[in-house]
Amino acid sequence: MRKTMLYILFSTLMFSSMEIALKAAGGAFNPIQLNLIRFFIGGVVLLPIALKALAKQHRRLTRNDWALFALTGLVCVIISMTLYQLAITVDEASTVAVLFSCNPVFALIFSYLILHERLGRANLIAVLVSIAGLIVIVNPAHLTNPVGLALAVGSALTFGLYSIVSRWGSVRHHFNGIVMTCFTFLVGSVELLGVMLLTHVPAVAARMQQVGWLRDFAALPILKNVSLTYFWLLFFVGVCVTGGGFAFYFLAMERSDVSTASLVFFIKPGLAPILAAVIIHEQILLNTIIGIVIILIGSVITFMGNRVKSRESDLVTASATVPVSQFQAQTADDAQDADQSAPADDDEA
Repeated sequence: MRKTMLYILFSTLMFSSMEIALKAAGGAFNPIQLNLIRFFIGGVVLLPIALKALAKQHRRLTRNDWALFALTGLVCVIISMTLYQLAITVDEASTVAVLFSCNPVFALIFSYLILHERLGRANLIAVLVSIAGLIVIVNPAHLTNPVGLALAVGSALTFGLYSIVSRWGSVRHHFNGIVMTCFTFLVGSVELLGVMLLTHVPAVAARMQQVGWLRDFAALPILKNVSLTYFWLLFFVGVCVTGGGFAFYFLAMERSDVSTASLVFFIKPGLAPILAAVIIHEQILLNTIIGIVIILIGSVITFMGNRVKSRESDLVTASATVPVSQFQAQTADDAQDADQSAPADDDEA
């Protein structure tokens, strides 16, 4: 249990410092470029663990598997994380951290709409409470940065969609979380590289230069500032935060359960703003503090609901398996009795 808590602690610190690290790196790298670098490095860090998991299953990736990774890579790396990286560029790291931490709320909604999973009472209450917290933080009556808020909420929403697509794919293709995440990162990085190379095509770049909001995305840099000067920054963002954070999160999940490992995302809304205030001296507004408290309450409700659901599931499984084991034991005893009586019948004959 001590190891599990250490894994959770490390993941929580990494995920809670993610926005601060990316904010610090933003001055040296283009947001899309940084997205490519960190997810490629993160995928490479997870690759040995993923290959080991595949070898245990005696699995080779098929065309359908690669198609699944192409879909999850598109939703996660290209769409969700690009919106996330842009949100950090134009808004406060603490605000983005809190809003992005609401992605499990959107995942619950998508699980109901796509997978037709029933929303329990605790989950429904948590969704409503978290949405209330989002509204308090966004403060529609006094919007100061609508673009940043829209990007952050869009990122959380699409990451929630990715979570459901990933869960559906992992069940259908029998992959664990490490394998899904690793190849999602690697394939998504290849897809993102293709999009970035497309912006270097003269005709495409010229057309993008003519559109105001697309001007910054023409001829996106790929290797600019990738040097020893920024080695430790890239190491922290790619290896520690993206690769290490996810690796230890899944290790914690393997040693405990999903609800215990999810403590990482429930603590993040409270810890990330504190780190942002201490490290990069961001000012936290009163409505943001109130919204954080409300979202934390929603997180606690979700966590408790998941724990109860997990216990109920374990009880159902246990009650279903006990009669079977008793039946198997009785069948074995009957077979043994039959074997013992058979020679006696032969002697009598």
